[in-house]
Amino acid sequence: MSEPAAVPVLELRGVYKRYGLGTPVEQEVLHGISMALQPAEFVALRGPSGSGKSTLLNIIGLLESPTAGALSLAGHSIAELDDAQLTSLRGQAIGFVFQYHHLLPAFTALENVLMPLIIAHGVVQPEDEALGRELLASVGLGKSADLAKRPGELSGGMQQRVALARALARRPRLILADEPTGNLDTVSADEVFALLRRFNREHGSACLIVTHDASLASRCDRQIDLIDGRLALPASCDQALPVRPS
Repeated sequence: MSEPAAVPVLELRGVYKRYGLGTPVEQEVLHGISMALQPAEFVALRGPSGSGKSTLLNIIGLLESPTAGALSLAGHSIAELDDAQLTSLRGQAIGFVFQYHHLLPAFTALENVLMPLIIAHGVVQPEDEALGRELLASVGLGKSADLAKRPGELSGGMQQRVALARALARRPRLILADEPTGNLDTVSADEVFALLRRFNREHGSACLIVTHDASLASRCDRQIDLIDGRLALPASCDQALPVRPS
């Protein structure tokens, strides 16, 4: 008897996005996107500037709503959730890593990593601080001196490591990484990519990484291109994101 199919971490079905609805400048940016991301998948999303990548990532990250179509995250249909529930789901299920780390300059590396947990729990609990230290150690920043440093005292690669540890603080089901290595030198980029890959494998978090780096994209499980608001699936089915038929 076959095993039941895993529930996708992320699923989009026929997602459209239009801006300026009902005005002379109405524009459709996404044209019926259907895709799924399974647990522990590591997927590269590529596309030229203006292809709709940022809009798609904002919708997947629950920062924008689709104009039409359906989206589910971690088994939850977003159409059934109110604003408070969407905010809660975003905080619990998604870890964000950006090209520019967006660390808080007045806080230490450890405090930056703890911030999602502080927001979730209201105070720093002993187990939270222990987890923060563990995460920083896992990205090579376990020394007491490193924990106490503020972002301005860290190199670009070290800052991105802190940002990665912060993104993983709540053990998200999905990691969204938007050009996470785009502002780093080659060595630092390889290190950050390797760390993302390691957490993906060790914790089973699905990862969707936006990158222009063909070399990094080739090291992902799957690649997909977004061209003019449409997914361009490669001819080889083993490189395409899983798509559930309508």
